[in-house]
Amino acid sequence: MFIAETYESFQGEGPWAGTRSLFIRTSGCNLRCWYCDTPYTSWHPEGEQRTLDELAETIDKSATEHVVITGGEPMLAAQLTELTVICQEQNRIVTIETAATVDRSVECDLMAVSPKRLNSAPKDAHWQMRHEQMRHQPAVVRSLLNHYNCILKFVIDHEADVADVHDYLSEFPEIAASQVWLMPQARTQEELKTQSGWVQAAAAANGFQFSPRLHVEQFGDKRGV
Repeated sequence: MFIAETYESFQGEGPWAGTRSLFIRTSGCNLRCWYCDTPYTSWHPEGEQRTLDELAETIDKSATEHVVITGGEPMLAAQLTELTVICQEQNRIVTIETAATVDRSVECDLMAVSPKRLNSAPKDAHWQMRHEQMRHQPAVVRSLLNHYNCILKFVIDHEADVADVHDYLSEFPEIAASQVWLMPQARTQEELKTQSGWVQAAAAANGFQFSPRLHVEQFGDKRGV
């Protein structure tokens, strides 16, 4: 598997925010969000090929119960299914973070879906059309909702993005408000301070959950922490 990095830290987002976790970050993505906070896995994919045996050893040596498989887009990885089985065999609690553009059979305890909405569009003309064609795959979203314990994390940059979340949810009436998490667009500590208050208020006003970004709060845009 093409892996950008593995490291232990705490989960910064969603219902398990603050939980010590082993992160396995795949490299490569089919989208090019302008606000991507890991451009070394999308715009300029970096990493090295790691065998499943090597990754199994990394997991075995970790004292953390939780494993977060993220990216890039981990669902692109051909051996992701086998990796999740390894995690299951080692009694780990697995979260997969995905944009829900690719469907793959995996073993996980939480599918953290981050739909890429209109506010994600790249400014790079070369990528605009491809990104727009790929970012919303309703059949994939419904498959994940049907097969996994899912939450949906929406990146919120402006007030209009909250209305866009409602437009998205109107397409998927099976999604409960309790599954929806709003999180501020922020790649730096300064952006997070500016955005967090009003996004948290918007989440409360609309019956959604608010997702902190603890890793940004503590480390900013520092890599591998």
